[in-house]
Amino acid sequence: MKYNRILLKLSGEALMGDRQYGIDPKRLAEYADEIKKITNKGVQVAIVIGGGNIFRGVSGASKGMDRVQGDHMGMLATVINGLALQSALEDAEIPTRLQSAIKINEVAEPFIRRRALRHLEKGRVVIFGGGTGNPYFTTDSAAVLRAIEINADVILKGTRVDGIYTADPEKDSQATKFDFITFDDVLSKGLKVMDTTAFTLSQENELPIIVFDMNKEGNLLKVVSGESIGTKVNL
Repeated sequence: MKYNRILLKLSGEALMGDRQYGIDPKRLAEYADEIKKITNKGVQVAIVIGGGNIFRGVSGASKGMDRVQGDHMGMLATVINGLALQSALEDAEIPTRLQSAIKINEVAEPFIRRRALRHLEKGRVVIFGGGTGNPYFTTDSAAVLRAIEINADVILKGTRVDGIYTADPEKDSQATKFDFITFDDVLSKGLKVMDTTAFTLSQENELPIIVFDMNKEGNLLKVVSGESIGTKVNL
């Protein structure tokens, strides 16, 4: 395997499948199968998942809700998604631990870096819930932060498109895909990969990002094996 320890970033919306909101058990099972393929190869896997399928703090704030309250609701949504993903992984017989940046001791361990590293070394998939534990920071920022803390080799951002394009491929049929692009080019071209805070943190720590289609069977294994899938962002 090209990468021995990865941080997989999934959006909350990815768990909806074909639904308008909530969690699709079929999609969860598909993701669990994909993750099992790489854990069987000895790859150490950590996961950060968003909460947009349940609640998004920014959206709530735009409708008059207090932003801090909204972001805390979003953090709780990521823990709900983490529990759902944990259940699906354990159904696939993958040992899993859920750690939360906010204290919910009855359902998740607190985030402790050394404990997370030990779980990974023992072959357990570690799911990080609760974002960074702070309002005004997205789960993209949480993903980069946790990836740096656990010394991940790469951040794999699983989306429903197969990479980074010059424009939104779902809206512009003329959009062309990048196989490789530098951090500086992403910024100069104004491309949306992650929010600025997360992207800058990744750049400063020289942590590559690969954006790929998580919904295509076998793609995760191909990316971890080093095949040219999706778009790689590096220095």
